[in-house]
Amino acid sequence: MTVFDWLEGVALPTGQTAFDVVEVRFKANRKGFFRRSGGLDVQVGDVIAVESDRGHDIGVVSLRGELVRAQMSAKKVRDDHELKKVLRKATQEDVDLWQKARVREGDTMIKSREIIQRLGLRMKLSDVEFQGDGKKVTYYYTSDDRVDFRDLVRELAGAFAVRVEMRQIGARQEAARVGGIGVCGRELCCASWLTDFRSVSTSAARYQQLSLNPQKLAGQCGKLKCCLNFELDQYVESVKEFPSPNAKIKMKEGRAVVFKMDIFKKLVYLLHLDAPASSPVPVSLDDMKELMAMNERGEYPHSLSEFALQEEPDEVDTVYSNVVGQDSLTRFDEQRQKRRKKGGRSGSGGNTNRSNNQKARGRSENGSQGKAPATGARQKSGDSQPSSNGGNSQSRGRGRSRGSGSAPSPSDNQNKKG
Repeated sequence: MTVFDWLEGVALPTGQTAFDVVEVRFKANRKGFFRRSGGLDVQVGDVIAVESDRGHDIGVVSLRGELVRAQMSAKKVRDDHELKKVLRKATQEDVDLWQKARVREGDTMIKSREIIQRLGLRMKLSDVEFQGDGKKVTYYYTSDDRVDFRDLVRELAGAFAVRVEMRQIGARQEAARVGGIGVCGRELCCASWLTDFRSVSTSAARYQQLSLNPQKLAGQCGKLKCCLNFELDQYVESVKEFPSPNAKIKMKEGRAVVFKMDIFKKLVYLLHLDAPASSPVPVSLDDMKELMAMNERGEYPHSLSEFALQEEPDEVDTVYSNVVGQDSLTRFDEQRQKRRKKGGRSGSGGNTNRSNNQKARGRSENGSQGKAPATGARQKSGDSQPSSNGGNSQSRGRGRSRGSGSAPSPSDNQNKKG
């Protein structure tokens, strides 16, 4: 991780010179300290050539000034003659040679793994790093046992025509070099900013009341997550105020034991042993101390309901639950179901209306057919004119007008007048 230079732009006091050591970053955030020679002026971000074993290496300046002295003190690096020097600012030829060496790393790793598998060595090759001038390659590997790689070094040197250096690293250093995304969704701490790999024990998970599940507590390196140590001190200080996890409370109804503790809300959850179907009862820390004091005096409460707390709903659920517009994954299915229900109802209603219309038409037709003969009979009996087809047509026209409810036609009116 690059350190922010908060002294950048601040003028040095009169008569004081800038610190002549700079911090240089290489591949996979590997850093080193090099001394500027001959008053060479370099700035953060410059590509420079530095001394290396039998050649030179290429890196980028990551820090300069007085903060480099603080970094050296933190990493326990001595400021003596053993520090290697900065040769020059990298030229275009140096950069081109450096880029060609970086391109070779992928093929070199694949072929090297094939050689390791053929020799039957129990080791895992993690990374390959070429020197800036391409004359040396460093192999980073992990292994649980001691590995005799003398034959391997000879074959690698003959296959790639370079000097070979084997460097064994741990599982955490391997994860730092490979990199990745953690379960938290962010870049791995060891790959971004963490440089001090401290041992992590299962007691850190016990203090934080985490489930001792190796699959959840282990990181990508297979070891316990480094972040278990980040808040451990706060938990250790807070747990001192709480009773022992093995504490028991005696009541007239039976016994209760500590189920879990919430150090942030200062709650203790007690579980009733004589009531297997009961759920844990939340009790405040002050009430828990009072219950323990009552047991020491020989007093036993009737039940835990006297000290139980009513947990309030979480503020996040009541206020901020839909702050970014979260929706249910089945929201479209619910709408489709509602549409189907509405469509079924409208369809059944439409069928009912159609059947009613058909029945009404049937009744109207039956009514018109039944009234037509009666009307014709009345005309025959009361009318002086002889019956003819015109009369029948007239009666049929009147029957239709009555059955359908429409106004009579002009021809009917003329027949009435005649």
